[in-house]
Amino acid sequence: MTIAGCERELPICPISDTLDIAGFVMFGDVEITEKVAQALLAKCPEHDVVITAESKGIPLAYEMARIGCRRYVVARKGIKAYMRNPIHVEVKSITTDHIQKLYLSEDDCAALKEKRILIVDDVISTGESLAALEELLAQIGGNVVGRACVLAEGDAAERDDILFLEPLPLFFKEK
Repeated sequence: MTIAGCERELPICPISDTLDIAGFVMFGDVEITEKVAQALLAKCPEHDVVITAESKGIPLAYEMARIGCRRYVVARKGIKAYMRNPIHVEVKSITTDHIQKLYLSEDDCAALKEKRILIVDDVISTGESLAALEELLAQIGGNVVGRACVLAEGDAAERDDILFLEPLPLFFKEK
């Protein structure tokens, strides 16, 4: 697959008896992280801060903030000792076998308050992680100005509320 001018072979990963997905992971791939961040920023609205959910979206959020708005926040999957008065929501992702929680600390909430927020992720598929981030931001009155991902998987490629670089097909198996 070609993504932002980078040719990558994505492994096919079983999700269930009837579904496989193509695995896309930016961890360790500096070239693709830099190129997709630049390509996505060209499509995104003006924003003050980037937010992503832990963990696969972190390199993208960092790079987009580094070359763009200079600020990013990570919704954590667990409470850390430094997180004062965290808020949270629950999320069930296609790539995770259990319900998780996403947390924002009081300091993160303050950094997001009254800012134009861009939500980013590596892949949007079912939209559950995106919806959880939106719910978390709604708790603090967050002003979401855009939603962006590198790849839109399956039906997500038909959505008109997300910006993405390439569609990613789902692979259905017969039982």
